Amino acid sequence: MDITKYYAIEGEKPLDVIKPDGGMTAIFRTIGCIGDSLASGEHESLDESGKAGYNDYYEYSWGQYIARATGTKVYNFSRGGMTAEEYCNSFAADRDFWNPELACQAYILALGLNDLCNTKIELGTTADIDLTNPENNKPTFAGYYGKIIQKYREISPKSRIFMMTIPRAEGDSAEWTAKVEAHEALLHELAEMFAFAYVLDLTAYAPVYDKKFRENFYLAGHMNAAGYWFTAQMVMSYIDYIIRNHPEDFSQVGFIGKGGVHNAHAKW
Repeated sequence: MDITKYYAIEGEKPLDVIKPDGGMTAIFRTIGCIGDSLASGEHESLDESGKAGYNDYYEYSWGQYIARATGTKVYNFSRGGMTAEEYCNSFAADRDFWNPELACQAYILALGLNDLCNTKIELGTTADIDLTNPENNKPTFAGYYGKIIQKYREISPKSRIFMMTIPRAEGDSAEWTAKVEAHEALLHELAEMFAFAYVLDLTAYAPVYDKKFRENFYLAGHMNAAGYWFTAQMVMSYIDYIIRNHPEDFSQVGFIGKGGVHNAHAKW
């Protein structure tokens, strides 16, 4: 066998190698997906009058495709239209998503698109986050997003956090591109702020969602079933890439949620 396929590959970039079976993503036995419609398998429908309907079909979400590919238990902590503000202020509590019984070894955060569309809330900076008390975080996207990480870290202290940026699309305006890039930069700063936090930088490495892409993978303004499977492959492959390039960060994943620790690694 070619064992080198399981190691970091010199010169490899994220998404150069696609792993339909999830690759190293399968080392996590529980994953929580926190997001909006694109994390919820949203399908758009039209009635006889042409009125659009929005349907969260979780079984078609990229999270559940990951579950089926890897055998991992994946939770959809998501809903169409979700923002970081709503997640913190009502949604998570109303759905009991802060319940310690739902603790996960890893969390994938896919929030920001709806937040960037909301001109009433500032993007904010890492300075909006109080690392000693998330209740003191400022009411900005950064403050709410940071609070989500902090709350789940209270529930699962050694969990790995993967933060997803927004892919580029053909025809994006200069204004929208600037917002997407600011969101991308913020997530990279958050990855420096929190231990064991990583960026799934789809802004930089996903294909541009152009006309051909939409013909294959979209249903009106949201993805179709094939599009969510494609997204799942990108997410799994990116996580596999991160694990292969940082094996020292993931050697003790098996202890997450078990209470044990192998003390040979001080970083843990």
